[in-house]
Amino acid sequence: MTEPLPMHQIGEVAETVGLSLRTIRYYGEVGLVEPSGRSAGGFRLYTADDIARLRLLKDMKPLDFTLEDMRELLGVRDELEVGVADDDRRDALLERLAMFTAAAQERCARLRDQLSIAESFAGKLQHELTRYRRPNTPAER
Repeated sequence: MTEPLPMHQIGEVAETVGLSLRTIRYYGEVGLVEPSGRSAGGFRLYTADDIARLRLLKDMKPLDFTLEDMRELLGVRDELEVGVADDDRRDALLERLAMFTAAAQERCARLRDQLSIAESFAGKLQHELTRYRRPNTPAER
């Protein structure tokens, strides 16, 4: 007989993953990560696999993937995980995964470019602040 999987309440999951309770509930409502169980008191309970799925979704958020993209990627990963007997289907899934990989890499490159611009701007402001700040004490003058 196998032991039951450890289950975690939503508050613990939220803290562990770094998502709000509201976001986790929303992901359940839209069918992305539904709780694997409920406590006697009706609290949502999540397994380690559920937590891993939530982490994946959290990682996709800053890259502006849509909910449909998230749903599709989870589906691709789920199918690959259970194993696909049909070689054509497996190839199609791997191609889809490769497309997600390329999209993520492209979006990361765009974010790096934006970060570079933002850091340059912050540096210019810091330079202006230093240039215009008046010394406060005789030692600074």
